[in-house]
Amino acid sequence: MKEKNEVKCSFCGRSKRETNVLIAGITGHICDHCVSQAELIVKEEVSSRTQGDLEHQLKLSKPAEIKTALDAYVIGQDDAKKVLSVAVYNHYKRLLQKGNTKEDDVEIEKSNVILVGPTGTGKTLLAKTIAKMLNVPFCIADATVLTEAGYVGEDVESILSRLLQAADYDVAAAERGIVFVDEIDKISRKGDNASITRDVSGEGVQQALLKLLEGSVVNVPPQGGRKHPEQKMIQVNTRNILFVCGGAFDGIDKIIARRVNTQTIGYSVEEEVHRIDKENMLRFISPRDLKSFGLIPELIGRFPVLTYLDPLDADALRRILTEPKNALIKQYVKLFEMDNIRLKFDKEVIDFMVEKAVEFKLGARGLRSICEAILNDAMFELPSDKNTETLHITLEYAREKFGKSKVMRLKVA
Repeated sequence: MKEKNEVKCSFCGRSKRETNVLIAGITGHICDHCVSQAELIVKEEVSSRTQGDLEHQLKLSKPAEIKTALDAYVIGQDDAKKVLSVAVYNHYKRLLQKGNTKEDDVEIEKSNVILVGPTGTGKTLLAKTIAKMLNVPFCIADATVLTEAGYVGEDVESILSRLLQAADYDVAAAERGIVFVDEIDKISRKGDNASITRDVSGEGVQQALLKLLEGSVVNVPPQGGRKHPEQKMIQVNTRNILFVCGGAFDGIDKIIARRVNTQTIGYSVEEEVHRIDKENMLRFISPRDLKSFGLIPELIGRFPVLTYLDPLDADALRRILTEPKNALIKQYVKLFEMDNIRLKFDKEVIDFMVEKAVEFKLGARGLRSICEAILNDAMFELPSDKNTETLHITLEYAREKFGKSKVMRLKVA
């Protein structure tokens, strides 16, 4: 009679004596062994569904296809496009890798990228375009506002707050996103000499970034910063987040030039000296140069992929004005179309804008300033003029409008 009334697990049939814990439900019981087994089954099922969702959501193309898509938006920079395409392809292959650790113990590490190039050469545009192609969360963070924890400024965790916001607070989506950290050169070490004061916005930030880049579970304030101390932290694993950093590294070409000239001393290097492109020393950049510039070795080691962007010459600037899908000329034509005005440019006007952009050394961003200076009066007056159907920009018109603008006051160092 006692055995009939003995409580047993409704799943495996173990008696209460054979279990550590027997949890009672409304019509049955479950033991700790079955709870552990159920947890493993649930984790496996959720993991397989997440993997399937990732394969469905992620639009992964081959490196050559990624570069071809980049060519539609970014002019030139073939070396940077190839390096970035391979790094991104390998990173997301790593995410899609089936985690069968019994048969294969090889664990692929991620390839964070650092882009070095003058201002206006397309560093941010490259990262934006790739994130849009892959359909993954993407955010841009500015390294200049970051400080060590406890000082006025933003903590490095605020970078991940922006990524969470871009992913609509979907942690799983954010954990496979792309973060572009701009102006990474501005957190370089301020000096090699020991100082009484701390380098809170230089070397201190570099050290704080190490844990994010390597891959760790970080407590992220969802609303960002220290303004809401009562907020609950969200745990984000950065192991699968791809970090792309960009910086102008102004003056690094002199560091490279010193190193290259030092290396090219001897009897068999005369031919190599002639091959060195003195106008673009960035093509010879190496991690040693980043260290000399002021980045700590621990940070450099977490960026295995290092590439450069060429300074834009007149031909590249001319192509940027007219060829890409989002070319500046096409943008202004579209703006005037919305007011039922047809906009036309003479070829000489394009040459004039390119000439001024080269003169001011502002890269692709300078082209927009020049276009605004030439077209600003027309964009102000013509929307109210119902009689004008066509605006023809001639060289004389462009010279006159540009000559009156404040852009002419720019002084080139």
